[in-house]
Amino acid sequence: MKGTSPVGFVWSTLLSFCVLLSAAVTVLAAEPKPNIALKSKAAEISVTLDAKIRVNAKLAAYLLADGKKWANSHLAEANKQLKESPEFFRDGRGWELERDYTLQSTVANRYVSILRSEFTFTGGAHPNRGFETFLWDDQAKKPISIRPFFTELKDDGPALAAILKAVIASLIEEKKARGTYFPDDLGWQKYIEPKLMKIGPVLLAPSTELGKSSGLEFQYGPYAVGAYAEGSYEAFVPWSILKPFLSPEGLAIFGGERPAESGKSEK
Repeated sequence: MKGTSPVGFVWSTLLSFCVLLSAAVTVLAAEPKPNIALKSKAAEISVTLDAKIRVNAKLAAYLLADGKKWANSHLAEANKQLKESPEFFRDGRGWELERDYTLQSTVANRYVSILRSEFTFTGGAHPNRGFETFLWDDQAKKPISIRPFFTELKDDGPALAAILKAVIASLIEEKKARGTYFPDDLGWQKYIEPKLMKIGPVLLAPSTELGKSSGLEFQYGPYAVGAYAEGSYEAFVPWSILKPFLSPEGLAIFGGERPAESGKSEK
C-alpha cells in the first residue's frame, strides 16, 4: 500500500486477523454446547438447554429427561430405518434432529415460561420445525398449566372463545404485515380451536412492569397456521382481554405492557 512500509502492512494484516479471530471465538463461546449429543451412522441428534435454565437444577433435570426420552426414541427409529431403507443413507446422508429449550420469561419470581424449539430433517423436500411450551412453577418445582390463572377455562367456554378471537386477530395483523393474508383463504383458522389443547403452545409474555406478565404469547411453527413458506408465527393476547376471566392468582401476575423488543416472529 502507498505510504505503508512492508512491516507496517504485515502488522496491520495480523492485527485485522486477530480481531476477526477474537470475534469468531466470542460467537462460538456464546453458543452453549449441547447437553445431549447422540450420533450414529443414521442420525445426529442434540438437545440444548440455554444458560438461564442450566442454573435451575430441578427445571434443568425435568427438561433434560424430556429431551433424553425424545433423543433416544428418534435415534432408535433412525437406526431401524437404516436397516430397512439403507438407500436413503448412502453417501453419508442421515437424519438431523435438534431440540433447544430457552427461557422466555419469569413472572412473580415463580412462573417460568420455556419455549422448546425443534428442528428435524428425516428426508423429504425440507426440514420441519415446531414449538412446544412449558410453564414451570418454581415454588412447587413442577410444570403447571395456565388454568389456575382463570376462573374458568373450559373447552369452547367464554374465556377460550375470547382468547381465540384475539389470537386470530393477532395472526391476521402479522399476516398482513408479511403480505401473506388473503381474505378468501381462511382455512388456516380451522387448525386452532377454543380448547386449551388445540389453541396452540402458550407462554406468559414478558412485561414492562417488573414481576408481571403482559399477556399470553402463542407459538406456531410452519404449517400450523399457514403454508410452510410463511415460516413460524407468534400471536399475542394482551392481559386486558384476559382480565374479565382472571382468578385472584391471575390478577396478581398480569400487568404492564409488552416490551417493544418482544414479538419478533421468524419470517
